[in-house]
Amino acid sequence: QLEVVESGGGLVQPGSSLILSCDISRLSKNNIIGWFRQAPGREREGVGCISASGQRKRYSASAEGRFSISYDNAKNTVFLHMNDLKYEDTGVYYCARSRRTELTLRLLDFDSWGQGTQVTVSS
Repeated sequence: QLEVVESGGGLVQPGSSLILSCDISRLSKNNIIGWFRQAPGREREGVGCISASGQRKRYSASAEGRFSISYDNAKNTVFLHMNDLKYEDTGVYYCARSRRTELTLRLLDFDSWGQGTQVTVSS
């Protein structure tokens, strides 16, 4: 049984916005939650992460300014808000848990990966 579950992907046009959700209700508390993506034929890369309190966030250079992460404690859900989507944002988006205390985007620092949700940006 997956401990995190992503949803919200879809087919969108360039310039559109999309919000992805990561259900973390099966996780224990006090984890860093990260968002990652994997484009066809490319390695998985970090998009951003958020602390358990929701107060600290970190983004990759490609996500900075267009993407943001938020944490709804009441819903046990972490959101990835994506704006001004580009063709190169196409890929499978994953969320995962890190037990580390400092913000990180290193794949090896994360476990409990979800199954991913497909985002396709196309006209």
